[in-house]
Amino acid sequence: MGRNLQSGERLRPVDLARPHGLSTQAVRNYEEAGILPAAGRTPHGYRTYTPLHARALRAFLALVPGHGHPTATSIMRAVNRGADDEALRSDTASRSDTASRSDTASRSDTASRSDTASRSDTVSGPDGTFIGPLAEQLGIRPATLRTWERAGLVRPRRDPRTGYRVYDEADVRDARLAHQLRRGGYLLEQIAPLIAQVRAAGGLEPLEAALGDWRGRLSARGRAMLTGAAELDAYLRERG
Repeated sequence: MGRNLQSGERLRPVDLARPHGLSTQAVRNYEEAGILPAAGRTPHGYRTYTPLHARALRAFLALVPGHGHPTATSIMRAVNRGADDEALRSDTASRSDTASRSDTASRSDTASRSDTASRSDTVSGPDGTFIGPLAEQLGIRPATLRTWERAGLVRPRRDPRTGYRVYDEADVRDARLAHQLRRGGYLLEQIAPLIAQVRAAGGLEPLEAALGDWRGRLSARGRAMLTGAAELDAYLRERG
């Protein structure tokens, strides 16, 4: 590492834990998980830490809100074994995922503000559209639409002559919204009540509050990523 972790100021586990409201066991667990560099030991076998360990702990705790515990752990483990490129790839992948979700939120918000967004480019006849053309338009498999139907997200009627599913304008709207929300990370059981509210209201207005909350969480995550990046950079600079 470019710095002797057992030299200079010695810190006890409690010295690292107390500023963050952690237990000393949590600090030891983080070390054992590779989130912190290996601690030094006294002649009696007690762990001793340095300010560099404290910096590593601050970096990890700052990374968690933006990236989540698993990704933050992966980043710190990579850094502590000298695989900085791997750590940066994990960081970049997580940022890209957040950017993608933010883009989806923006497009979903656009759909929620205009009913024309849910039907302007739908290819259908006066009686509706069938499962194949709708799936193709959305870029999904017909099996996905059937799964959504079982979950109550779409409710196509059946053609009395052929038995084929027929999606009317409201069904297409619901399918488009389900598609956008799934891309944004929503689970089927989370989407179903939103779709039910849209149907009850006869429009997309009930989604605005949910989308506002979603955008707020993405914005907070983005800011947290900036804070985490600053702390990680400080750790890398101190580590040398």
